[in-house]
Amino acid sequence: MKKWYAVIGDPIEQSMSPLLHTTWFEETQIDAAYIPVLVKPEKLKDAVESFRTLGCSGWNITAPHKQTIMSYLDQIDESATVMGAVNTVHRLEDGTLTGSNTDSLGFVRSLEEVFGDTGKGTKTLIVGAGGAARGIAYALHAEGYGPLVFTNRTMEKAEKLAADISGSTALSIKDAENRLAEFGLIVQTTSVGMNFAQQGMPIQLKNLAAGTIVSDIIYNPLETEFLKEARQRGAQVLNGVGMFVHQGALSFETWTNTTPNTEKMTEKLTEILEEQHVNN
Repeated sequence: MKKWYAVIGDPIEQSMSPLLHTTWFEETQIDAAYIPVLVKPEKLKDAVESFRTLGCSGWNITAPHKQTIMSYLDQIDESATVMGAVNTVHRLEDGTLTGSNTDSLGFVRSLEEVFGDTGKGTKTLIVGAGGAARGIAYALHAEGYGPLVFTNRTMEKAEKLAADISGSTALSIKDAENRLAEFGLIVQTTSVGMNFAQQGMPIQLKNLAAGTIVSDIIYNPLETEFLKEARQRGAQVLNGVGMFVHQGALSFETWTNTTPNTEKMTEKLTEILEEQHVNN
């Protein structure tokens, strides 16, 4: 019987996940379908039970359901526990619904697809202290990056996150800006610059050293003000397209035990986003 998968959210029409998975099913010749489903917050529990009853093999979750859905699933793995959010549900053979989060490992895979292991063992600055920062930090630490240093507008949040990860420390925004040349890898995890709506710089880059790897997990726009200035100052830059593609690829692998072509998809999505920017 043909399997089916989905992505749920509210709104949902903007999601690019159907493009990813439909393309990968075609490329890998897997007979399956992937559909977007609008689910209002008050209908989330009913939606989960409906998917269970109808035999959905797995689905992705986008805003605003990533946290709420955790209480409606049978199991939550370590990746989702660390991030406090689920972006992937996998239905096991016995019907058990397991929640995981592929965002953080997706970031590491995207980083290494472009730069290899260049950033490993170098001092790493993580800008932000929210769920994305936490997940990415745990993944980087597990993969041998660091020592990790956190900076955030609210110093207490940065200190709390640093206390949770062995060998990590926290700096104020001002201190981080002054010591920016010490870092070989800088990861921007806040929403500053997203969708052109929140302009500005999360930190100033005056002291950035040329050659530093600078990443921003935002992919719309493709180049935030932060990345643009980093590039102009001689940094090696990485936007969030690869992270989005790799988090989707990890979901795909979980469901199908098949590895899709991520490089080709990253190129395709970049072209689409560039065209959208031109047309806007």
